[in-house]
Amino acid sequence: MQYRVVRSDRKTISLEITRDGEVLVRAPRRLSNAQIESFVKGKAAWIEKHLAVFAARPKEPPFTNDEIVRFAERAKEILPPRVAYYAQKIGVTYECITIRNQRTRWGSCSNRGNLNFNCLLVLVPPAVMDYVIVHELCHLKELNHSKRFWDEVVGAMPDYKQHERWLKANGGALIRRLA
Repeated sequence: MQYRVVRSDRKTISLEITRDGEVLVRAPRRLSNAQIESFVKGKAAWIEKHLAVFAARPKEPPFTNDEIVRFAERAKEILPPRVAYYAQKIGVTYECITIRNQRTRWGSCSNRGNLNFNCLLVLVPPAVMDYVIVHELCHLKELNHSKRFWDEVVGAMPDYKQHERWLKANGGALIRRLA
């Protein structure tokens, strides 16, 4: 089985199937090649299972640059009014909204009140888009994922878990299409 090793000052070894279907091992510098090989052999069943899932995924074509620009333009129209609505509902203020084509996140916020959203949000159901907005706005009250943070999310969107599940089940397929 082929795999790539990335060594660093980390303390533990980990295994990942990348979005390109590559088996990636992250390992401490001190681990020998034999120890890494033994670890990978011990995880062979896990690797095979996840590679099979990867191979079974439908291969959608990547979005073109023109499509991404159109998604971003549409997001700039749709998101600000929704953010304003939920900000008032939650009782927070924010500085600015930025639309990006992020490959790893649907949204983020800074401690300065700046909000970032993925342009692909225009492709998800409206309730899922609202969940991402609520999630980021609640971070303006709690910059973590503590119980207090999730209590804020529930207060603004009691059914958030179904939207979170949709995103986990379907969001990766959209993000993988970013070239």
